[in-house]
Amino acid sequence: MFDRNGNDNSTYNVDNIEFIKKTSPVVGGLIEKEYNRQKNNVELIASENYCSEAVLAANGSCLCWKYAEGYPGKPMERHSGNKGRYYGGTQFIDQIEEYCCDKWREVFHTDYHVNVQPHSGSQANFAAYKAICDPGDVVLSLSLDNGGHLTHGSAVNFSGKLYDIHFYDVDEKGFIDMEDVRKKAHELQPKVILTGASAYSRIIDFKAFAEIAQEVGAYFMVDMAHIAGLVAAGEHPSPFGYADIITTTTHKTLRGPRGGLIFAKPELAKKVDSAVFPYAQGGPLEHIIAAKAIAAEEALKPEFKEYAHQVVLNCKALCDEFLKMGYHIVTGGTDNHVFLLDLKEFPFSGRDLQERCDAVGITLNKNAVPGDQRSPMQTSGVRIGTAPMTTRGYKEDDFRQVARRIDGVIKELKAEKEAEAKEEK
Repeated sequence: MFDRNGNDNSTYNVDNIEFIKKTSPVVGGLIEKEYNRQKNNVELIASENYCSEAVLAANGSCLCWKYAEGYPGKPMERHSGNKGRYYGGTQFIDQIEEYCCDKWREVFHTDYHVNVQPHSGSQANFAAYKAICDPGDVVLSLSLDNGGHLTHGSAVNFSGKLYDIHFYDVDEKGFIDMEDVRKKAHELQPKVILTGASAYSRIIDFKAFAEIAQEVGAYFMVDMAHIAGLVAAGEHPSPFGYADIITTTTHKTLRGPRGGLIFAKPELAKKVDSAVFPYAQGGPLEHIIAAKAIAAEEALKPEFKEYAHQVVLNCKALCDEFLKMGYHIVTGGTDNHVFLLDLKEFPFSGRDLQERCDAVGITLNKNAVPGDQRSPMQTSGVRIGTAPMTTRGYKEDDFRQVARRIDGVIKELKAEKEAEAKEEK
């Protein structure tokens, strides 16, 4: 793992890259370039992080050779509905997967059923929908341009194509409008009310959502992919006990491998498992499941709580520095690991700023903001997160310096665009 200056104190990555280069100079060389980019850049992508060497090693272990369709348990006949595998030689695989499930329940202090097989957060959501609703059912969620995720009903995604998606709104400051949630829930009588986001910077009131879902007899689903590490560390309220079904990724603020999890109330366990396998996936990635188990162990350590707390402190410091310099932040601040810088008043797009920042070693991503008039490929904002650089040891003052660096980039870009506009007249 890199330190604050981009130094890698281990030889794990370097040795592996050199080994790959001996077999494939092209692939190994490109991996080396990406390794150096990650090492040298200031990484502010809110959905990214750095995982431990142990997690990386499990990813590349002998488990990647093993097929294990089904679930831990006694051998079964296909389609019998009982636990079991369709392949032999899974006795150790079973133990790893069961251990992984136990550890994640421990992380979130829950007795919910957990399925650790989803290959990604999107596939976890795909299976979760299948477990609790049918194609054409009404789903009420937060839209992509208001901070939701692609799988929460975007018209180009499976969610928007399979389900009758309706969106609740944010208020003029960008906060989720709970009165709008209640009003639309009673009007639409949805099968599912979904909350969670990929670009929402405030605390989500899970209790209030659960109460509304109960009022209309809807399932309450939470996608906590972005905030899962903060929930695990007590830095954000937990959806457990309120939601019927909860999905998450294991990277982002959890610092694990790329992958997904589904938690569900016990009565939904069989539906969830069937929705993952055989409906949505075939063989699970057992090397990733082993890495997920290690990530869960790491999330149970005291230093993980310290890390998550620092993520929140760092994000507030970074956000406040932008506010002091006069920038507009959606919702006017942040409670978690992410915020949106609103660029609607500037003569350039979020994409323009993303590309210019990347050219000077700062990685962030364009993102739509509420009321955005630019296209999704351009956007009027950028999303900024503090989880990866906190892993590398950045503290509040470091992030204040990052804000000032981005401010310099913005001023240069603004001046260039204004000069170009004058020349065109």
